[in-house]
Amino acid sequence: MILLRSMLFALWFYLGTFLTVFIGLPVLRLGEKRVMRYAQRWAARMLGALRRICGIRWEMTGREHLPAEGPALIASMHQSAFDTLIWIAEAPRFTYVFKRELARIPIFGQYLAASGMIPVDREAGSKAMRGLLRATDRAVAGDRQMIIFPEGTRVAPGARAPLMPGVAAMATRSGLPVIPVVTDSGLLWGRRAFRKRPGVIRIAVLPPLPAGLPRAELLERLAAIFADAPNYLEKPVDKAVDDVAGAFARQPR
Repeated sequence: MILLRSMLFALWFYLGTFLTVFIGLPVLRLGEKRVMRYAQRWAARMLGALRRICGIRWEMTGREHLPAEGPALIASMHQSAFDTLIWIAEAPRFTYVFKRELARIPIFGQYLAASGMIPVDREAGSKAMRGLLRATDRAVAGDRQMIIFPEGTRVAPGARAPLMPGVAAMATRSGLPVIPVVTDSGLLWGRRAFRKRPGVIRIAVLPPLPAGLPRAELLERLAAIFADAPNYLEKPVDKAVDDVAGAFARQPR
């Protein structure tokens, strides 16, 4: 049954994404805000299908740590493709930091550019960092909620990866506190796993780390939080989120 459900979801996901991308080509001419809203509708359909077809639900605690409006810097663990879907639905003005290789994908790359996502060329060294900082300035000016995965790649539950320095550079440049997010999404939707197990994905938004922390201290404290993720996720939940639109996403746009 799990295999069959996973196959049905894969069919829905890839076919639905293909149709969404091509049907929405005219939206690319309508500006950043329209492209973002189009992406949010796509994410809502995908997450809804994940719940109905695969039986995967999710619950989020700590919403009170997300600002009601304005720019934010969210540093999330990354275990699954789920982590890249949920914030499209949750953040009203989301912008992801992503590896530049994705921008080279035909048409899909156009959507990334048109929606104001932040590409990073990890092979470009200091040039990449300068580009990241300029993009951070634009995101702050546009009241965007920046989502960065400091581990730099999907990491299996229980495994550890060194944190990339980009999050510290963005925090220093923007003057924003860093909002840590931990999750166990990889338990149900594995890093490279086709099968998706039914159950509840837990997401915990933790109190922001103070603005102005030295780079080394910020990365050390963030790494410690990620390492201690199971303890944060064991705390009582606020409520299950079934409509893929939480309090943060309902704020005025």
